Amino acid sequence: MPSSSPRRVTLEEVARMAGVSRATASRVVNGVASVDESIRAAVLRAIDDSGYVPNLAARSLVTRRADAVALVLPEERRMLGDPFFGRVVSGVMTVTEPAGVHLVLAADTRSQVESDVRRGRLDGVILIHTDPLDPLPRLLVEGHFPVVLSSRPIQPLPITYVDVNQTEGAALAARHLLSLGCRHVATIAGPQHTSAGQDRLAGFRDALPHAEPIWVEGDFTRESGTAGMAALLSRHPTLDGVFAASDLMAQGALAVLRAAGRVVPDDVAMVGFDDSSAALACEPPLTTVRQPVEDMAAEMARLLLRQIDTPDTPVKKVIFEPKLIHRQSA
Repeated sequence: MPSSSPRRVTLEEVARMAGVSRATASRVVNGVASVDESIRAAVLRAIDDSGYVPNLAARSLVTRRADAVALVLPEERRMLGDPFFGRVVSGVMTVTEPAGVHLVLAADTRSQVESDVRRGRLDGVILIHTDPLDPLPRLLVEGHFPVVLSSRPIQPLPITYVDVNQTEGAALAARHLLSLGCRHVATIAGPQHTSAGQDRLAGFRDALPHAEPIWVEGDFTRESGTAGMAALLSRHPTLDGVFAASDLMAQGALAVLRAAGRVVPDDVAMVGFDDSSAALACEPPLTTVRQPVEDMAAEMARLLLRQIDTPDTPVKKVIFEPKLIHRQSA
């Protein structure tokens, strides 16, 4: 005798378990951002406990949506070994999964992403670390498609974005180095064609008592931190404090200091930026500026789903605050 298929849990049952109306449960499943967080949590618990799975095929027929969004990441080479991007994916999925929205990861396939949005295969796009010459943000904005950017746009553009207070984060690092008594400080800055690179250098510069800091440019990778630290030591051997604009660059810089016989933090204090897993992998563990990447990514997803749900949603910017995390490197 053939086995019967397991009974599908209904949205009405989820609503009853959570103690809310079916309409409220539906709003949570569809990622509507205006739902009270305690109610959202109750519905999500009911979904987990019941094993409810949204009927995406039926919903797409009614809504004429693809129930899929793209997360556009930098080229694959740039992502290798960088924990930042995994944290972004994790944060976005905390919102898209309960909403029954499929997340499509796209790396360096921008023309395909634009085509898929125009043809209705994607409902919207989250863009991470966009190059200022990349035409995709402007094309999406001009086409009135739902889109959220992960940082302040370099060129003026009416686009919703989420960022951390980059300048204040770098200023926290600079002020901490000065408070330790460091008098010859420098920074391995991020790429100056990005808003994060520009803003972190500006924040570091503004927090120093003198006009122009010592700095070299990196690209947020471990390798650029190694090259940058070697260049700084060669040109400024009396350095006693360094702010690396990413934890990965700090990790590369620490290896150079160790090879040069410089003890951290006794000879040179080091501060990074991100508070990623790389910070804990450093020797000694890295003092760093925390940006709440998972929370920022989740907010990007919520803002995107809100645009999809309400197309006339005004352009918005959300800025998170950084925090200095004290460890042994400074």
